[in-house]
Amino acid sequence: MSKKDSNSYDSKDIKILEGLEAVRKRPAMYIGSTGPNGLHHLIWEVVDNSVDEAMAGRCSKITVSLEKNGSVTVEDDGSGIPVKPHPKTKISALTTVLTTLHAGGKFESGAYTVSGGLHGVGISVVNALSTFVKVQVQRDGHFWNQEFDLGKPKSKIKRGKVSKKTGTKVNFLADPEIFDETQTYDYEIVAERLRQTAFLNKGLKIILTDNRVKPPTKEEYHYKGGLVDFVEYLNEGFETLHGKIISFSDQTKDSEIEVALQWKNEDDVTVKSFANNIHTLEGGTHEEGLRTAVTKAINDFAKKRNLHSDISLTGDDIREGMTGVVSVRVKEPQFEGQTKTKLGNTEMKSRVQVLINEEFPKWLSKNTKDGRAIVERCALAAKARMSAKKARELTKRKSILETSGLPGKLADCSSTDPTESELFIVEGDSAAGPAKQARDSRVQAILPIRGKIINVQKVTENRALQNEEISALIKAIGTGIKTQFNGDESRYDKIIFLTDADVDGAHIRTLLLTFFFKFMPGLITGGKVWISEPPLYRLKASSGITYLKDDEALTKFKKENKNKKFDISRFKGLGEMNAGELWETAMNPETRTLIKVTLADAKGAMAKASDMFEILMGNDVSKRKQFIEKNAKDVRFLDV
Repeated sequence: MSKKDSNSYDSKDIKILEGLEAVRKRPAMYIGSTGPNGLHHLIWEVVDNSVDEAMAGRCSKITVSLEKNGSVTVEDDGSGIPVKPHPKTKISALTTVLTTLHAGGKFESGAYTVSGGLHGVGISVVNALSTFVKVQVQRDGHFWNQEFDLGKPKSKIKRGKVSKKTGTKVNFLADPEIFDETQTYDYEIVAERLRQTAFLNKGLKIILTDNRVKPPTKEEYHYKGGLVDFVEYLNEGFETLHGKIISFSDQTKDSEIEVALQWKNEDDVTVKSFANNIHTLEGGTHEEGLRTAVTKAINDFAKKRNLHSDISLTGDDIREGMTGVVSVRVKEPQFEGQTKTKLGNTEMKSRVQVLINEEFPKWLSKNTKDGRAIVERCALAAKARMSAKKARELTKRKSILETSGLPGKLADCSSTDPTESELFIVEGDSAAGPAKQARDSRVQAILPIRGKIINVQKVTENRALQNEEISALIKAIGTGIKTQFNGDESRYDKIIFLTDADVDGAHIRTLLLTFFFKFMPGLITGGKVWISEPPLYRLKASSGITYLKDDEALTKFKKENKNKKFDISRFKGLGEMNAGELWETAMNPETRTLIKVTLADAKGAMAKASDMFEILMGNDVSKRKQFIEKNAKDVRFLDV
């Protein structure tokens, strides 16, 4: 498939399917939601149009600017949206593209061979959901300008000064009536998406500027190595098994395939798949082809070299520690579901398999030392899997012989209905006493844990399972762990961390989160893990008692009540509260404050969260130091 498309892109290439009437009435149908995800989706829609120009070989640079007034500017040096009158509407093609849903150049193959979004669909939806949109086009020897308010043209297209360049510049402001939750873009979310886009489009330069801060920040993403640079970025800070990243590519008249692989000395697996620049979070045929072919190649190599013939390597064994990226470009992509998160083209599985089956064995033959190191790593994973299986079977056999499968220190609730039951994981016996007195014993269970539980990020699975506190948690919750996890077996609808409001309590919460993320991530994605926010301060005044959760709340309260007298008490721990105070501030569903632990999307966020847990809780001190140095400026309050 040629990256450079020689066909012209003009007004006649714009195909019209329907109008914009329904977009403002039902925005979630077009952008998923009107919350933060939907807000950021506006940027992706405009950027994707510029990326389509890059995929067609007509764009080399994209600039994204987050402006002071809350608007966003996206500019590219592509061919520019056509401006001549459209043959059907008799008005400028630019106006047609901005005001008509499904009016774009991607519905037939003349102007674009491959595209991620549908040119015109995205930008018209952005127009419909914005207070204003300002478009400046350079093409046909001039600047062309047009402005829109709430999706409607403010004026006709205007021809400006002479220009020998080409490109499109779009400035839009999201409508606060539509996006009533927030109109603030998260710099890190935008940066991560643009960085990813640059990795997928070798040689494309993307510049992100944040003009909302002083001085403005500016980052440039430009990767000549493409997916090789992507894998290197994903494995940054980890010890890898082989220095050179494995990469293959293939190109036909109607598809392109790129693959990059590298193994590291870690337990986690990172596989990212993309189709036409779209992150296929649920995988699909191209990812299936990658997994199947890699498993076959490693097993064939091990068999040929007579390596660990006594061990049967499974796909999971082989992928442990692997970081892999597969990106395909397909002329007629078939995505399953409206969100385009799973590729359905059956032919792409065999094409990816054929590429890897042909090229990976050659690489292994030329790099025998690295190949052996990979097999040794896979064999280690297989042995650990078998040991863990034996340990789980032993645990199961032991639990059958026990009179009760529940830990002795669990003060369970009387209800047997999981949908109304809550488990409070309480820090220490001193806090467990008041909690047991305060609780609603019908639906609230108490499980005290002694001190700081083991950091499961730093130890083997076997050692973690031997820990008394970890074992008690697993037994009390009842879901099983990892591959044996079954969320439907949870004995509680809410699992609530109830720890002190100080730094030690925060540390215990972090250790608990690490455990749940590594052993029971389904409870997090299922929305069952919560954090209680007990107060740190109690303020007594003649008017009554006020509870404040932290130093920030105390500072704010003092400013707002300068002329009032009150006595301030700082709780050293939950054990200092009586049962009434604990019930009122941390356990009563009517008055307590709970924070729900969430992941934005199960697969995409999993990889990012896994990296963060490894940085903060893993063995590599240098990575933790780098993170602290980078983010120290954002810390406002320290408990020292």
